[in-house]
Amino acid sequence: MTVTVHVDKFAAYLRMLKDRSGQGYERLGRRAGASGSSLHRYCSGQSVPADYRVVHSFAKVCGASAEELRELHQLWALADAGRAEEGHAEAPVVPATAPPTPGVDVTPRRRRGYAALAIAIMILLAGGLVWVTADGSEPPGRYADRVLFSPACQPPVSMGQHDECVTEVQNLLVAAQGRLSVDGSFGPETLRRVTAFQVMAGLPARGVVDEATKNALYDRRTSLAAWPGPVVEQRIRAVFTEAPDTAVAIARCASFLDPLWVLPNTNGSRNWGIFQISDARLLDLGGTPRQAFDPVWNIDAAHRLWSAHHDFRDWPSCSAALQDPRSH
Repeated sequence: MTVTVHVDKFAAYLRMLKDRSGQGYERLGRRAGASGSSLHRYCSGQSVPADYRVVHSFAKVCGASAEELRELHQLWALADAGRAEEGHAEAPVVPATAPPTPGVDVTPRRRRGYAALAIAIMILLAGGLVWVTADGSEPPGRYADRVLFSPACQPPVSMGQHDECVTEVQNLLVAAQGRLSVDGSFGPETLRRVTAFQVMAGLPARGVVDEATKNALYDRRTSLAAWPGPVVEQRIRAVFTEAPDTAVAIARCASFLDPLWVLPNTNGSRNWGIFQISDARLLDLGGTPRQAFDPVWNIDAAHRLWSAHHDFRDWPSCSAALQDPRSH
């Protein structure tokens, strides 16, 4: 891994917290749900964890304050930015679109292109100013006067960015009822909401705000409204009648009971929803990321996984929750 100034700062902050705690890597690892060797690599700058939950848990067991957690969050986002971009370039895109409505003819891409091109020619001949692209995407001039289509925001808005383009994205996500802070910093929180928005809008979940995502944000047709935590907990208890307390603890550890929680893995795959069901598990269960965002489907799917062995082995990183559900 290439060590950058951001990685150095992130590792130094972790070392400060670790030294202040007076505890060793193994003990901290057991409490934070990570191996001691992994924590040593993070603190020495040899690697940056892809999953922020590890960072958050480590900082909490070290006694970090709320202000320190916020600062560490930003440091992690900057250190992780390069790895995240590489992961997006290599990771396969998981289709998130819903199946076609029965009885509706799906026109092949080439025929759509010809039709769109014909329409564009007709509009131009008529003196129109609106362009229609051959791939059926939104016309680029539709929101030409909006911030995200200004020259400053022409590249995709992405992880690690700090400017007015990010602020605009965050404001639009909040307008879509997304839960996030508007601070102009594209960190893990914004990445999660952008990815969730893309899934709900039927777009490829790339995690960067490209042209199609900008149009969808301004269209205001996609909602990020989700069940609140108490309702999620109530549903979990109703489904996991055999172990309700532990199931709630696992879900709280995995996603903070947020139905639209998304986290990347080091191999480029992602985990989705309340019980953080992985891409591989979604394939096993015959589901999609959009289904995983549905609390009813997600909780029922998690119960199916639990029922295979009557334990929570599918959530090893939340083993601390198994030991004392009341602590989460």
